[in-house]
Amino acid sequence: MARVKRGFKARRRRNRVLKQVEGFFGGRKNRYRQAVEVLRKSWVYAYIGRKHKKRNFRALWITRINAGARIVGLSYSKLIFALKQADIGIDRKILADLAIADPAAFKAIIDTARA
Repeated sequence: MARVKRGFKARRRRNRVLKQVEGFFGGRKNRYRQAVEVLRKSWVYAYIGRKHKKRNFRALWITRINAGARIVGLSYSKLIFALKQADIGIDRKILADLAIADPAAFKAIIDTARA
């Protein structure tokens, strides 16, 4: 009786995993069983990283808005409160971009919010 080899489908599945762990260190890149474990963990890290990316960008925007607001003599929290009171619905991403790229427009928005 001869042993049965798994054939094309199993090899394709293994190669797909090994292709994804190509740049990893040591045996993680060429031992299938270890590669599967590491790959699953990397998916977890990637998922977490996508959430952290959103947090980090929001923190960056807030820092930039705060810096722009302080030049005009206002704190970040007071600026956001004034914008809400004036019913100005510009999100933090756009505000941060204006604070960096177009300070005149940023100042105009602040003046509108103050009035």
